[in-house]
Amino acid sequence: MVGTVTPDLELWPIGNCQVSALVDREAAIVWSCVPRVDGDPVFCSLLNGDNRDDGIWRFELVGQVSATQGYIRNTPILVTRLEAEDGSAVEVLDFCPRHEGKGRMYRPVAISRIVRPVAGSPRIRVVLRPMRDYGAMAAETTHGSNHIRYLIGPQALRLSTDAPVGYILEQRTFRVEQDLHFFLGPDEPFTGALREEVRRMEQATRDYWQRWVRGLATPVQWQQEVIRCAITLKLCQHEETGAIVAALTTSIPEAPNSERNWDYRYCWIRDSYYTVQALNRLGALDVLEKYLAYLRNIVDGAKGGQIQPLYSVMGVAELNETTAPALPGYRGMGPVRVGNAAYKQVQHDCYGQIVLPTVQAFIDQRLLRIADECDFESLEQVGEMAWAMHDQPDAGLWEFRTRQEVHTYSAVMSWAACDRLAMAADWLGKADRASLWRERADAIRTKIEAEAWVDNGDARDDAGGHYGASFESDYLDASLLQMVELRFLAPDNPRFLSTFAAVEQQLRRGDFMLRYAAEDDFGAPETAFNVCTFWLIEALHLVGRSDEARRLFETMLSHTTRSGLLSEDLDYNDDELWGNFPQTYSLVGVINCAGLLSKPWSDVR
Repeated sequence: MVGTVTPDLELWPIGNCQVSALVDREAAIVWSCVPRVDGDPVFCSLLNGDNRDDGIWRFELVGQVSATQGYIRNTPILVTRLEAEDGSAVEVLDFCPRHEGKGRMYRPVAISRIVRPVAGSPRIRVVLRPMRDYGAMAAETTHGSNHIRYLIGPQALRLSTDAPVGYILEQRTFRVEQDLHFFLGPDEPFTGALREEVRRMEQATRDYWQRWVRGLATPVQWQQEVIRCAITLKLCQHEETGAIVAALTTSIPEAPNSERNWDYRYCWIRDSYYTVQALNRLGALDVLEKYLAYLRNIVDGAKGGQIQPLYSVMGVAELNETTAPALPGYRGMGPVRVGNAAYKQVQHDCYGQIVLPTVQAFIDQRLLRIADECDFESLEQVGEMAWAMHDQPDAGLWEFRTRQEVHTYSAVMSWAACDRLAMAADWLGKADRASLWRERADAIRTKIEAEAWVDNGDARDDAGGHYGASFESDYLDASLLQMVELRFLAPDNPRFLSTFAAVEQQLRRGDFMLRYAAEDDFGAPETAFNVCTFWLIEALHLVGRSDEARRLFETMLSHTTRSGLLSEDLDYNDDELWGNFPQTYSLVGVINCAGLLSKPWSDVR
């Protein structure tokens, strides 16, 4: 029965790089925040436990027996067909307007929906119940003859529609005899004829996305999967500032009843680095350019001091972590967290993750803005922090809340910062600066080789040991596989081969990979971390086990949602997805592995 289905992550994102929404398998909008991704979730049914009727926008087809869904090709425009037992049916078309207009990008805080009768005499009921203050109360309403205002806070939302307003307010069923148009957006009178204008927006939005996709340099194989991941990664960018959020949700547990419920609606320097790196490989330079502008503002604000691991999409540093008591959580598994205390942590890998994407701006002549001498001087301040902190303890990329060590991944990222600064200095003809940064990179390398390597005591060569996850201990984590990606080691290096063997033995669970097996602040991890499985796939290919890598990649693709996406985690016992959704890390893994494993275009051209 509609409204009583247990929530899951079979969700379809729509958005326009300003606002986004998640649509479930019944065409109900169950998650959407305004006025941007980290705002108040006016549609919060996803985290409302058994109370699915508050914080939802759905169209109930009387006698419904089935629903089928799919995106319009190469767009985030979703079409859901609802069919009833008497053969009647409607199609629901969902999108957030995004297109050029009046010399700028039109991307309002708005959701557009079109309901079309496509068979028989369908009858529907509109359930539109936005909430405010993180599910604390339903939004009060006022209305006119063709609109309803929802008082969600300082800025109301206005529904403009050609459907009967009274039926919507009273949630009455009615027959759909012609296309119905719904535009939920800014609290201002809708200009123009609603029907024509919403249809024009839909066509213009379709054109925008299909032209954007046309510019992507996709691999031959798995094109549809890569395109869907690329579109979704772009939806995770807040275009106003260029920030890229780690996911569109908060507090989807990493495992059932684990309380590993975190708010991922913020810009992690690390996650964003991986996102722009993957999109760069597809040629999506617009995302990189906007993100570099965001980084420049972050670096300016730090004034040569410590960079936080994450910021708000507006660059706000304080992200105080609280809970939303009115929301029971995903399947009742609270708490629902707002904010993220990780902003207080020290994570030294972020310096490398600022330098690496920024260096491209000195070299890539396709960019609208080429980095200059002032940018290099500013970036050197980040490098100075990487040099100063390369052997200092931090919380690490897995953000341990109760312990600090000198994490190998952070040290390697510091090495990468110095190495790439030397490369940029060479490019700019600054021989003295190149020499300085190369010397520092060599010094960090020497430190890592001495402090992170764990010898088993018996081997006469490097094949008998492995790198540890930190300088202080010999436990392993999956980030050690990134030493090849960062060019610290070659894939045939004996130390990498022995480390990979040790990581695979300790962290692999069938077809999946843990990020680490050691207990943390919440006990032992219970689910596989999807991006780590993709790191495993990459490593398998690089060491010559390509057939196995392809098999595992196809296995991972078989676990995507019907929308072609992944969350953060996967239960390696029953294959269920957990964690925030859609997770940028995981989508990056799909893009990178597809590019690595695909046959070349020269085979088909």
